[in-house]
Amino acid sequence: MSLTPAEIVRHLSQLLGEQGVIGDPSAMPAYLNEPRKRFHAPAVAVARPADVAQVQALCRWANDNRVPMIPQGGNTGLVGAQVPLSGNEVIVSLQRLDRVREVNAIAGHMTLEAGVILQHAHEVAEAAGAMFPLWIASQGSARIGGVLSSNAGGVQVLAFGNARELCLGIEAVLADGRLYQGLNALKKDNTGYDLKDLLIGAEGTLGIITAATLKLFPQPAGHETAFCSVAGPAEALELFYLMRERTGSRLTAFELMPRFGLDLQLRHNMIGRDPAASLSPWYALIEVNRMTGGVPGALDSALEEAIGRGIVTDATIAQSEADRTLMWAAREQMSEVQSKEGASIKHDVSVPIGAVPQLITEGVAAVERVVPGIRPCPFGHMGDGNIHFNFSQPVGADGRAFMAREKDVNATVYEVVLRLGGSISAEHGIGQLKSALLRQVKDPVALEMMRAIKLALDPNQIMNPGKILG
Repeated sequence: MSLTPAEIVRHLSQLLGEQGVIGDPSAMPAYLNEPRKRFHAPAVAVARPADVAQVQALCRWANDNRVPMIPQGGNTGLVGAQVPLSGNEVIVSLQRLDRVREVNAIAGHMTLEAGVILQHAHEVAEAAGAMFPLWIASQGSARIGGVLSSNAGGVQVLAFGNARELCLGIEAVLADGRLYQGLNALKKDNTGYDLKDLLIGAEGTLGIITAATLKLFPQPAGHETAFCSVAGPAEALELFYLMRERTGSRLTAFELMPRFGLDLQLRHNMIGRDPAASLSPWYALIEVNRMTGGVPGALDSALEEAIGRGIVTDATIAQSEADRTLMWAAREQMSEVQSKEGASIKHDVSVPIGAVPQLITEGVAAVERVVPGIRPCPFGHMGDGNIHFNFSQPVGADGRAFMAREKDVNATVYEVVLRLGGSISAEHGIGQLKSALLRQVKDPVALEMMRAIKLALDPNQIMNPGKILG
């Protein structure tokens, strides 16, 4: 017999203590209200375990009683993986598991619990004289467990890889309460299946990540940052190839932005001044790390060549940290500012790097045929092929009427993406937003393998049910 909500709260209180459970719906909004406000199902309760042993006890109890659980970090996910789908779930917040277990900057790794906020992870690394290079817009609230469960990307994937590539080892609690003790600092471990990589990016559907060993890197001696004017995505791609050739592994970021997004930020006073040297339809934000003992000026030299070849029409090189902060603010606020212009339809897609210009050209033209007057705002990580293909409603349009065309716009964008050999989700994940779409576009054999793994590790289907596989 299934338990009532009151019985679930009572049992959770016995397991975790009164401070470990939130049963009052009026106290749950922080755990339910995800950033895009697309999903609105309630939760039966919020469980807040204080340590790994409590996570194990919670999973054993939930598995025995068939109570569905949703692991949650900082509640910053954009596809609804971390919030309820059906309303009968218990959210498992990992916020209280926030210990720094070990830092070994010389050896190049640190071990953190899942509830450590990403910004704090940066600070821990910096205090030890090292760098943890995963940077995302929500780093002030995103937590390590969620970052790994979603395989977050960010602006330095180009040089350092995404979350999966930055993780050496994982500790996780499985659905039945068993503890997978995969924490290690090995760069080579050829002893069978890579279970760590299976759990990373699984969005809490296979287990609850409780801690991780993460890679550390030497701190750069400085940054060389430039905001470059380019005629279009094709020229930006040519510039990227040149920068990669001239600066090699020191090239840490290459971001593409349209003038439209910059104008919106100036209109709504989100940036104090224009970071661009001149008006241009497109811009590339480039950053090169300067390591200790390295010779400065690599970026300047490459830009001189790019201007001489007509690839770049103008450029501003940051002369201070304030200049650099302004340039990055213009990039990080590109999505947020769209909310000030009414409704927007957003996509997180990727294609092979060489196909980015074709994606933007063909995708924009196709969507404009579907919704005349729509305002495209494609931007993002051109250096790794990940574009946030966003569209703002036409000027003066009704927001609800515009959003009623979302399925048509999505289908149009995804047709171009898939035709170019791309992915419907580059760094945000699947969650509940794209689970139906995944079943349409994923290789059937791959789906069968994923379902088999899910069934083997979670036979009672209590771990974040309905997410990814639906």
